[in-house]
Amino acid sequence: MITLKGDTIYLRALEPEDLEFVYGMENDQSIWEVSNTNTPYSRFLIRQYLENAQQDIYEAKQLRLAICQDQDFPAIGLIDLFEFDPRNNRAGIGIVIQKDENKRQNIGSEALELLIKYSFFNLNLHQLYANISTKNEASIALFTKFGFEKIGIKKDWILLNNQYHDEAIFQLINKNI
Repeated sequence: MITLKGDTIYLRALEPEDLEFVYGMENDQSIWEVSNTNTPYSRFLIRQYLENAQQDIYEAKQLRLAICQDQDFPAIGLIDLFEFDPRNNRAGIGIVIQKDENKRQNIGSEALELLIKYSFFNLNLHQLYANISTKNEASIALFTKFGFEKIGIKKDWILLNNQYHDEAIFQLINKNI
């Protein structure tokens, strides 16, 4: 899809060859806080997920795409639409880049911009939202760069290292609908 290709990255559907990448991402405890994960996943479960990942977004209510930097195919991150609600034309959006050396290179910005455009122009969504820890300054800066507005705080929402942390909800309304 041409709509999912940017200047330096492109977004693609997950493939069976992504098994080890997705397995590594899902089991990386350093990102469990942002992915709402608290238990490891087996290769068996990831394989089953990848076999069903080709379901239509209207059926699965989610869309997970690999972020790729060049034509040699390997993923460097994941970007998701989740809790897709076609009745109310909205979805949650989340992004994670795997390695630190790939962060702060505009990859997240380009991927987020592509998925926002796809969501608004191809899926005709009215709004997107993101749940972001109030400590995650990089994600807050990324989403607010694209016009997401903080609409609320969920107090003591995330338990991390025996301490509760607040989570903010950000929303972007499609002004073209």
